[in-house]
Amino acid sequence: MSAAEAQVAAQATFAPEPSNVDPADLVLRCDEVGFAPLEALLERYGLELVRIEDGSPIPGSYWKESEAGMVGHRLYARRDTPVHSLLHETCHVICMDAERRAVLDTEAGGEDVEENAVCYLQLLLADRVPGFGFDRAVLDMDRWGYSFRLGSARAWFEADAEDARAFLLRHGLLAPGTPGPDGDPGPDGAPGPDIVVFRLRR
Repeated sequence: MSAAEAQVAAQATFAPEPSNVDPADLVLRCDEVGFAPLEALLERYGLELVRIEDGSPIPGSYWKESEAGMVGHRLYARRDTPVHSLLHETCHVICMDAERRAVLDTEAGGEDVEENAVCYLQLLLADRVPGFGFDRAVLDMDRWGYSFRLGSARAWFEADAEDARAFLLRHGLLAPGTPGPDGDPGPDGAPGPDIVVFRLRR
C-alpha cells in the first residue's frame, strides 16, 4: 500500500471525534479490558504486571499521571492506565538491550529506530489483547497524540515502518511470515503475516 492509500484508509476508518470531548479521554483503559489478559501477555515475555491502587503514583512512569511505568522486568499500571501506554512501555522493555534492562528505572533510552520498533511491536501485540486489537490501538495512538510524518499511526505502520520491522527481525523479536502447512504462500504468492517471537532482546 502506498503512503497516499494508507492515509485514505486511515481517514475512512476513523469517525470524527465529538467536538466537546478531549480525544485523549476516549482511549481504552486497563480496567475496560481487564488485567488478566494483560498479565498473561506480559508473562509470555517473562515480565510482571504490578497493579497500582487508584490515585496512587505509578512507579517508573516517565509521563506521570495515569501512564504506565517500568522498572526492570516489572510494568506498573492503574485501572485508569491507557492500554496503549502499558503496551508501549512493555515493548520498550522488550526492545531494549539486556544491559539497559538490568538498570531500567523510568527512562528507556535507545535510538530513534528502537522507538519506532516499540511502536510497531505494540501494534502487533494489540491483537493479543481481547477487546483492544489493532484498529483500536491505532485510533488510540492518534487520540493520545503520537506523532507520525504520514499523519496517523495506521498510515505509518502500513507505509513507512520498514526500519521498525527490520529492527524487530534483526533482533529476533519478529519472524518473517512463511507459507502455510500445505505450502500455500497465500494470495498473490505473498507470505503469511509476520510472527511475533515471545522473547526479550538480548
